[in-house]
Amino acid sequence: MDQLTLGIGTRLQHTQFGPGVIVGVKYAVYLISFIHHGVKEIDKNDPHLDEIIPENVSVELETSSDAEKSLLKILQLWGGLTEIVPLGDKWKGGAILLQSGDKSIKPKEIPIDVFFHKIVMARDRLRVLEQQINGHKGLSDEDKVNLQQYITRIYGSFTTFNVLFKNKEQWFIGEKGSGE
Repeated sequence: MDQLTLGIGTRLQHTQFGPGVIVGVKYAVYLISFIHHGVKEIDKNDPHLDEIIPENVSVELETSSDAEKSLLKILQLWGGLTEIVPLGDKWKGGAILLQSGDKSIKPKEIPIDVFFHKIVMARDRLRVLEQQINGHKGLSDEDKVNLQQYITRIYGSFTTFNVLFKNKEQWFIGEKGSGE
């Protein structure tokens, strides 16, 4: 199915979602209305998709180079990945020990690289939230600025963890360090 674009009205069978009909066609996905699962976007090359009755089949209308197709596929597969942020060398192999004030409770030990990864993921999710706020059409500029101030304060709360980063340019920067 990767050479041809199936048209609206094509009946399909998906191993996970069952029978469906194409109700829309985009560059890399079909909008398919499944009987029991509603409308879903499904990759045109999804191996779980089998055509039953093709309709309006055409050669791919969009032309693009192999590099563009590869890039599109990579972005689809790895869209959730973030930049590689290295842990400071002195912390590698280390652990964080959480000791309760109640000495009868056993301390919790967390590998520092696991803790660091969670901090980096929180930062990356804040960045996505920032992008969503800045691109939101329903928010006024004043609302965007107000929400942005909260995010900046959150970054400021995370500056304590900057000691774990290998590269200073990847540090959290709050209100005082933002130059505003």
